[in-house]
Amino acid sequence: MIPPFRFARPPELIFGAGAFDGLGNLVDKLGTRVLLVTGENSLTATGKLDALTDDLKGRAIGFIHYSIRGEPSPEIVDDAVAGLSGENIDVVLAVGGGSVIDTGKAISAMYPLHTSVFDYLEGVGTGVEHPGVKVPFLAVPTTAGTGSEATKNAVLSRKGPDGFKRSLRHDNFVPDLAVIDPELSLNCPPELTAVCGLDTFTQLLESYVSTGSNPLTDALAFSGLEQVNRNLVPACTDRAGKIEVRAGMAYASFLSGITLANAGLGTIHGFASSIGGLFDIPHGVVCGALMAAANELTIEGLRKNESANRAFLEKYARIGSLFSESDPSDIRGSCDALIQKLYQLTEVFRIPVLNDYGIGSAEIKKIAEETGNKNNPYELNSSELREVLLKSNDR
Repeated sequence: MIPPFRFARPPELIFGAGAFDGLGNLVDKLGTRVLLVTGENSLTATGKLDALTDDLKGRAIGFIHYSIRGEPSPEIVDDAVAGLSGENIDVVLAVGGGSVIDTGKAISAMYPLHTSVFDYLEGVGTGVEHPGVKVPFLAVPTTAGTGSEATKNAVLSRKGPDGFKRSLRHDNFVPDLAVIDPELSLNCPPELTAVCGLDTFTQLLESYVSTGSNPLTDALAFSGLEQVNRNLVPACTDRAGKIEVRAGMAYASFLSGITLANAGLGTIHGFASSIGGLFDIPHGVVCGALMAAANELTIEGLRKNESANRAFLEKYARIGSLFSESDPSDIRGSCDALIQKLYQLTEVFRIPVLNDYGIGSAEIKKIAEETGNKNNPYELNSSELREVLLKSNDR
């Protein structure tokens, strides 16, 4: 019996090598005044930025170019919106990694309101409900990581002792159109490809074993995991320049955005929220550093009552079989093989330990206290949460 479930709409999608070249035509259908949001360097280095702006000029489309470095904060969004006062923006086009897309998504949502985005942030704002109005928004990812091109939330953060990492969320914030061109990630360096890819891997795995999963998210998540298994290591090593490898990771990233939006995520992303507000550490690094230990402790917890948790353990075993070619009917062996694979990947990609970012024993207790399990299939207690952090610092 298939249980009842809901499924949020994904954006309209254009996927394929060369899709970036048609952006001008797509924008032309939406308006004549564009806010173009990008990162600082990646598009410039490839010549793609000049090609895009020349195309916009040739179509008599006026544009304002706004670049962002690092993860967006409420102040960055508020300043950008204030600077656009009186500009009559018709469309926001964000071309870049997850931070760029989240910035563009938040600007498109706040531009019509003329108020601070902080008021609408989950858990830290004033509790005001966003009305869902926005400027039309186009998302063009240049990395395969967060899947933000498929989600309804923009993640904003503020660093420091009283910092936070929270979402601006509404069903209407799903991009009106996502354009995924795997050619844009061909020049992404190995270390960035690795941490972005581990973010995708984490999101797919966590949504697959989530307590909020359903048959549709399971099918999409497993399809994405197949692509991660096939393409993550090659994308960071000897086949980084192969378009089919980059396409596989781009596809997996998009699916991870769909599945996280519909199934929810687990303890790793609970950690990412609490750590991300306190320390200036890339999101993908947090996922990569914690992935093995968090899943190891989760599986150990599920094994405390194997009969009751058999369905979740079978899911872990299926993933373990995918990544190790073990026998999925050997649930214990395949789960162990998955954990071994995750630890191996952190070594292969040389993922930093948390202590490299100043997260030592004094900070671990605070992080564990502020971390939620979200939709994790086993609820780790405070001692187990601290153990995840300690294991992730002991490599």
